[in-house]
This record gives sequence, C-alpha cells and structure tokens, in this order.
Amino acid sequence: MPDFQIEKSLNIQGPIFGLDEAGRGPWCGPVVAACAYWPDYQIPMYLAEQIDDSKKLTPKKREKLYGEILKTSCVYGIGFASADEIDELNILNATFLAMQRALEQAYKNTTLQPAYALIDGNRTPKNWSIPTQSVIKGDHLSLSIATASILAKVTRDNFMKELSAHFPQYGWDKNMGYGTQEHIEAIRRYGITPYHRRSYAPIQAYLALHPSDK
Repeated sequence: MPDFQIEKSLNIQGPIFGLDEAGRGPWCGPVVAACAYWPDYQIPMYLAEQIDDSKKLTPKKREKLYGEILKTSCVYGIGFASADEIDELNILNATFLAMQRALEQAYKNTTLQPAYALIDGNRTPKNWSIPTQSVIKGDHLSLSIATASILAKVTRDNFMKELSAHFPQYGWDKNMGYGTQEHIEAIRRYGITPYHRRSYAPIQAYLALHPSDK
C-alpha cells in the first residue's frame, strides 16, 4: 500500500505535491491531471488504508474515495489539456501542461506555493519553476500520487460521461474514449468529433480514408 516514505525521505522544506494523470491512452477527450498534498502528512487513517492506485479500485470505490478526499484538509488541483492541445504538443507534453495547470489551480485555491513535485512515471518536464522527480509506479508507492490518481481518474470519467450525453453513439460513458469495438464501429458509422485526437494513429487512419473530415 502507498505511504509517505518517499515524501519524508526528501527532507524538503515546503509542500511536496504528488501528481498523476488520467487519459493518455483514449482516442478522444482531454488528458486530466491532478496534484495532491497532505499537510504535515495528516490523513485520516481510514483513507490511508483505502487509497491506492486508481486502476486497482472499482469505479464505485473511486467515486466514494473521491468524495471523502474532498472533505479533508488535502490540498489539490485539477488541470486539463484538450484534444487540440494533445495534437499540437503530443500526449507527453500535453500531460505535463495539464499537471502544471493542476499545480497552478492548487496555488490559486490556497496560495500555497508547491516546493517539490513527485510525478508518476519515468519522465519529468523541463523548465518548471520547482524541482520534480519521477517515481515509477508512484501510485503504488506514494500516498500523494495515489490520491492524485483518484482525483484525476474520477474527474476525467465524469467529464466523459457528461460529454457522452452530447455524443451518445460513441459510448463514452462506458468506454471513456478508449478504442473499444463499440467506439470503432461508431467512428465507422458516424465519423469523428471535435473531441477526437487527430494525431492518434486510428484517427489518422480514418482521416486518410475520409479526407473531407479533416
């Protein structure tokens, strides 16, 4: 289970935020990032025992934990990068942009200046104003990152459910924009939307056959 061992080992003066994202793989919709910081590492025991990598949790469990986290002293921020930004910057750089926006939101909400960022994965952004460290499988190890993973995943899933109300034929309320058979068939039948990521290979393949949709 994740804990604060990494955060405490850094001996950093100031808030250490964990960051994670949701939505790098889907064919449409934004990539969503979240940052989370537990002041003085104070987290209710019942949450510390349940928070984990969001992919390990059921949707119902994630939703419940999301609501509980928002009731605590956890400092957090959410950031989006759109499909257009993903196409322009590539998914990695768009993810870092969403993470930067999440940190900026946390600062605006609390005026609490981040001192350090732990980022899930094996890459870190360039030219950030604060030092960063990548943590492979960070959502398994760090409670800060695991908290961020839940916030990002639930936020994105809810966004895709809302978007699905406008484009019900694609089944985004269930597939969240991933390339399921239902999604593939809907693209063949109805084409693509402004929310599809045109730089992704399956969408490029569709556009090659339907140049008028570009």
